[in-house]
Amino acid sequence: MHQAEIGIIGGSGLYSMPGLTNIRETTVETPFGAPSDSFVLGELEGRRVVFLARHGRGHRLLPSELNFRANIYALKSLGVERILSVSAVGSLKQEHKPTDFVIPDQFIDRTFHRESTFFGDGVVGHVAFGDPVCPVVAEAAAQACENTGVVGKRGGVYVCMEGPQFSTKAESNLYRSWGADVIGMTNLQEAKLAREAGVCYATVAMVTDYDCWHPEHDAVTVDQIVAVLHQNAANAARVVRAAVAALPPAGAERKCGCATAAQFAILTQRDRIPAATRERLRLIFGQYLD
Repeated sequence: MHQAEIGIIGGSGLYSMPGLTNIRETTVETPFGAPSDSFVLGELEGRRVVFLARHGRGHRLLPSELNFRANIYALKSLGVERILSVSAVGSLKQEHKPTDFVIPDQFIDRTFHRESTFFGDGVVGHVAFGDPVCPVVAEAAAQACENTGVVGKRGGVYVCMEGPQFSTKAESNLYRSWGADVIGMTNLQEAKLAREAGVCYATVAMVTDYDCWHPEHDAVTVDQIVAVLHQNAANAARVVRAAVAALPPAGAERKCGCATAAQFAILTQRDRIPAATRERLRLIFGQYLD
């Protein structure tokens, strides 16, 4: 039985989901290991949702330590069709100010220690990723920002870096020369895996500060950043609630293409796929393995 229809992944500052009712927690075992934390199931705006603290409650996991495959697999196993991801980012443009939200529609990968595919171990596949964000979820997030009075800018490029160190000034200026909008450490792998798993995905990137390119960057104090994190978390809770209410109902036909992204992805001859791999990926690729 599907336990949730919408997944919410909370990043730095958003470690719980205010407004949830009929709450219960569950742990999920996956073939890819343990997710970041237990999952909080409940109802939000009349919708069945599940919340996951990306870094674990208490913020225990580095971006490079996150088990992205387990997180997405577990959300899929709970019945999730759409994921709204929230994360803290640095701004690469003057126009994106601290406390602003950006709903990016593109990513640049600058990571190098991440597991970011369900393929492998005897099965080869490639999904299209030219447009990495679900337009339906992104539109709901952008509209939710407008409806709640939060500055939310639709579109933009998210640079996903490895971390945990922040950028050098040379790197920050390089990303600016590419036209990138924000920089973070987590969302690209989620987007890739959600696409393979046939789950709609979009990010709400919460700007905490200007990256080190900004001439006033060194004057920003930890206290100021923490204050922005708290304000962003309060705004994110309101935006997520509004976005959840605006998303299409469970079971409605998804015309975005996310659900069938892997339909023609698998190149391996079906009789050459190892039985153990086939079983491990049954939830993700289902009928495409037969």
